[in-house]
Amino acid sequence: MPDWLLAILPLAIGWMLDLLLGDPAWLPHPVVGFGKIIALGERTLNRSRYRRLKGALMAVLLIAAVFASAWLLRHLCMQANALCAYTFDTIVIFFCLAGTTLIREVRAVQTALQRSLEDGRQQVSRIVGRDTTQLSAQEVRTAALESLAENLSDGVIAPLFWLALLGAPGMLAYKMVNTLDSMIGYRTERYREFGCWAARIDDVANYIPARLTALLMVLATGRLRLLNFVCKNGNKHASPNSGYPEAALAGILNCRFGGPHIYFGQMVDKPFIGSNDRQLTHFDIRTAVRVSRMAETLMVAITTATIAIKNIW
Repeated sequence: MPDWLLAILPLAIGWMLDLLLGDPAWLPHPVVGFGKIIALGERTLNRSRYRRLKGALMAVLLIAAVFASAWLLRHLCMQANALCAYTFDTIVIFFCLAGTTLIREVRAVQTALQRSLEDGRQQVSRIVGRDTTQLSAQEVRTAALESLAENLSDGVIAPLFWLALLGAPGMLAYKMVNTLDSMIGYRTERYREFGCWAARIDDVANYIPARLTALLMVLATGRLRLLNFVCKNGNKHASPNSGYPEAALAGILNCRFGGPHIYFGQMVDKPFIGSNDRQLTHFDIRTAVRVSRMAETLMVAITTATIAIKNIW
């Protein structure tokens, strides 16, 4: 079997496993381990003086440690035999892709809303950081769709981007970057200094993937004129990246995202993305899920082609 064909098999198998299984609750997940390490570091270091420096050192060292450890482990696997190395790649890809879990969570929000508003609020709280206790049904659907757009980038497109660029070690290191940002990359009193570097590193790591996500979402619909909408509205977000996939989905659905929300007891007034404040329905969630899957498939194809070309050369 040609080397290039062997090289793309881990992606094909890992992706299929994610499509079939998602993230099984019974299976230990490396991101959970990342979270425990970060939490321990934060409790130990985020106190007294030099919080920014200590947060920077923790973030950089953890990311470097994950990449180096994964690279070394894969190198040892390759020295044993190629099958061992490709098995390692397959496992990493399976763990790092979150497309199926994301879609399940978004669909679960709609199912919960059909039971009651309170169930919808509780369900959407699993995938968003804002306070959901007072959200209306419209705001619950909006939060779910915003999360779908943002996490399509963070949980699918960006990991595949870093897989294509730096292989399985790069993909795993990206998950550490993303986990650091999701845990300490907030502008609250507690994390403003300590999580500053984690947030900035995440901004850099997602700069291209976020814009690529928006492009793939638009390509999935075939409505290329929406790129103008994305360019005009993508920067209307506190994050330099999250606004682009959100703008793409807002344009596709002809709806409005953003606005004021409560995070950790503080009101955060986000700029609006889009102007059509229409009522969202379950049909919009279906459309968003379909676009998400199509964008994911396009990115898998691009990553597969990239890996194949690198191994042919």
